[in-house]
Amino acid sequence: MHTPPLPLTRDLVLIGGGHTHALVLKKWGMNPLPGARLTVINPGPTAPYSGMLPGFVAGHYERSELDIDLIKLARFAGARIILGAVQGIDAETRHINVPGYPPVAFDVASINVGITSGMPDLPGFADHAVPAKPLGSFAARWAAYLAGERPASVAVIGGGVAGAELAMAMAYALRSKGHPAHITLIDNADILTTLVPKAVATIRNTMMDLGVAVIERASIDRICDDGVWLQDGRKIEADFVTGAAGARPYEWIANTGLTLQDGYVQVSEYLQSSDPAIFAAGDCAHLAANPRPKAGVYAVREAPVLFDNLRAALGAGRLRRYVPQKDYLKLISLGRKSALAERLGTAFSGRAMWAWKNHIDQGFMSKFRNLPQMKAPALPKAHAAGLAEAVGHKPMCGGCGAKVGRDALLDALSKLPEPDRSDISPLPGDDAALLTTGGVRQVMTSDHLRSMTPDPVMMARIAAVHSLGDIWAMGAKPQAATATIILPRMSPELQRRTMAEIMTAAGDVMRAAGAEIVGGHSSIGDEMTIGFTLTGLCDKDPITLSGARPGDALILTKPLGSGTLMAAEMAGQADGAWVAAAFDLMIQPQGEASRILANAHAMTDVTGFGLAGHLKGICAASGCGATLNIDAIPLMPGALDLSAQGVRSTIFDDNRRLAPELPDVGPARILFDPQTAGGLLAAVAADQAAGDLKDLKDAGYPAAIIGHLTDIPGLTVQN
Repeated sequence: MHTPPLPLTRDLVLIGGGHTHALVLKKWGMNPLPGARLTVINPGPTAPYSGMLPGFVAGHYERSELDIDLIKLARFAGARIILGAVQGIDAETRHINVPGYPPVAFDVASINVGITSGMPDLPGFADHAVPAKPLGSFAARWAAYLAGERPASVAVIGGGVAGAELAMAMAYALRSKGHPAHITLIDNADILTTLVPKAVATIRNTMMDLGVAVIERASIDRICDDGVWLQDGRKIEADFVTGAAGARPYEWIANTGLTLQDGYVQVSEYLQSSDPAIFAAGDCAHLAANPRPKAGVYAVREAPVLFDNLRAALGAGRLRRYVPQKDYLKLISLGRKSALAERLGTAFSGRAMWAWKNHIDQGFMSKFRNLPQMKAPALPKAHAAGLAEAVGHKPMCGGCGAKVGRDALLDALSKLPEPDRSDISPLPGDDAALLTTGGVRQVMTSDHLRSMTPDPVMMARIAAVHSLGDIWAMGAKPQAATATIILPRMSPELQRRTMAEIMTAAGDVMRAAGAEIVGGHSSIGDEMTIGFTLTGLCDKDPITLSGARPGDALILTKPLGSGTLMAAEMAGQADGAWVAAAFDLMIQPQGEASRILANAHAMTDVTGFGLAGHLKGICAASGCGATLNIDAIPLMPGALDLSAQGVRSTIFDDNRRLAPELPDVGPARILFDPQTAGGLLAAVAADQAAGDLKDLKDAGYPAAIIGHLTDIPGLTVQN
């Protein structure tokens, strides 16, 4: 007997992907709370682990070793992830504000966004320097600087532990590269005031040995393009300036209405703010009962308590107290593979301390590597013949990877009688029909997608762009749409929230394309599915599959690879940055591309049947063949790597059978990859192709000329 999934009844939203929330996501994946829908909001697809930053700067770690992949982690936890920077919380309406996104509703929320830098407030800093956080921009600038050949001059602002670690790491890295270097550490007070004298002496000696000059009790006047001016008139020559001081809370927290301490969210021993539905942890929180310094060790140890208390706030269990330790082990990188350990007034240093620090850091990061993969459900012991083959060896893909094979669809459509209405003109091979009403020509099409992300907003944007593809491919102008939406089982309140998100996001896409949503239908099912029926207006004959000519150039407006990437993402194999880039490409509208390609002889959108299948459709309707330049076909980041690892969408084999003459090796495998909200594939006169391609690129499309049509039937590839 089929057991439907339990309804969703409460929304839990984690704001920020800091260390505490990363651990909560891991624990949630291992023990989810039935009925709770989990969302995490973070500016990017990864969250850096700051404890390994000095090691990266010194050259001991690769950049990728510092990142917690939040997209993989969210998939493991069964959570949706929203990539954006929170700008506010409305505690009264229970909404979170993310620019470019409909209001995100919550029943319980938690804040773990860390702290930001006050460095950009220094005169000239924003123009001539780079803060140590966020890590992404700092890492890119430092890597480029380190690759240079000229003598180096670096200034680090901030004489705390973080600034000293950066200065020593930079000095070691530059020395290891053989660069003559001058490093200066600047602070407006005495440096390292939070450490015991023995630790301070060790760090000072290490900096001296590495050639780091220390300037204390000196205020900065301004930063210019070639150095730092102090208020006493001195100039510190530097062509790379960074800052690890001036830590402060994010400004939006001040407008939440929560009780604050020096701008930080004041929390109780239960990590609850003044609003019992909003929690906070890590550096953005102030522990009212037991104030502690801003240190990652507290954020990590808050995680199990926060996990239990979030569940309690959602209705499962009781709140428990967080009791922070009075002191903690400080492990400080000393540039080379040496570290200093300080606790309870005692300090030790050397390579053994580095080994211990590295062990702790790698142990923390290992919690988020090699997460368990999603497996296909086990079959019952007794089952009908053919069930194992039908289920397959992996979960079914979403998006166009879940489409029925082309042969099954065409066979069913071929058995339908010909229309006997004079105002309907079927377009063989196209996914639309031409209607004539009162002398006005319309095209009509319909499409829907099985969810491939738990985020209703992203899924609505993708489904809307995907459904508009047939209208754009025919050179028509989108007119009207009706929506068909299936939601998973959820409470009436969550239905209202989810429908509002979907319709807002889809309405924005449709309106930007020139269409309006005029109605629709909805129902409850096992999983989210979003689709649209659309009409478009034609002011000239529509572009179909049948007008292509031998010699035409083939232009593709979007890279391939979404099917492979989404299949990998479901299995926890795709890097989060690859997935985020794929989503960005999928939601790119093709309206302007359609306008640029208005003189195409034939055009289609590349979707479920892959490039090979859709190109075969053009060739069959136009009576020609095609040669593809496999090296010219643009691919989404990560698609080729994943394909080489054997990652396939569930419809891959069906698509492969559509073009058996093509090789199934190397990059050619991507030709059979089903695309969701894919690009336009246009057959354009050879003498117009270069001009069209330039216009497409100027309009922001990653387009390419990928081959040409021939008078020999079938498809071939060349390198």
